[in-house]
Amino acid sequence: MNRKQFFRGVRTGIPISLGYLAVSFTLGITAKNAGLSAFQATLTSLLVNASAGQYAAFTCMAALSGYLETAIIVGVTNARYILMSCALSQKLPASAKLWHRMVIGFNVNDEIFGMAIAEEDKLNPYYYFGMMAIAMPGWALGTFLGTSVGNILPGSVVSALSVGLYGMFLAVIIPASRKSKIILGVVILSMAASYVLTVLPLTAAIASGTRTILITVVLSALAAVLFPVKEAEEADA
Repeated sequence: MNRKQFFRGVRTGIPISLGYLAVSFTLGITAKNAGLSAFQATLTSLLVNASAGQYAAFTCMAALSGYLETAIIVGVTNARYILMSCALSQKLPASAKLWHRMVIGFNVNDEIFGMAIAEEDKLNPYYYFGMMAIAMPGWALGTFLGTSVGNILPGSVVSALSVGLYGMFLAVIIPASRKSKIILGVVILSMAASYVLTVLPLTAAIASGTRTILITVVLSALAAVLFPVKEAEEADA
């Protein structure tokens, strides 16, 4: 069963890996402009695997920011992963071992998280491992290529590659939205709230990552209170 779930995760992770390959290409260019070698940038992608956090870190390096400032900026940028980890901890079965949780915690990111949460039943850790096994090398390879040959490509091509991730997000949220009116409503409200917070003078100055966290916490809490999901045991009672 675990072997079957692992290879199912690999199949699910193939389009994620291809999307990562395209998007991390621009990350590699950012890393090179910050003075990192191809080896250093690729190692960063293998150990961190956090798009916005890496962009923030490389930008700080390029600006010669201090360690504390860099740590705070990257911490705020990656704070959403705390929320995702909490959600995944509830999605895992009680039989999941500590090392399962630790390996999953090593690579919590938006696309793999979306596919994991979309599972109707409890999340099999090996399904998650399969997605990691194919997606992480794609992210690292794209970073390596971007660092090595990124500046050779025209700017229009690089810009086109960077929008691939948005298509992946749509592929994650559309199927779930079609199945559930509640999810559809939350998605629409989150988009509207994101736009409103961007244009309002009081919130426009807030970092985009912080706005995302605020929207996520408020809307997910409201949805959980107003439309709680019944556990399988309760549904069978």
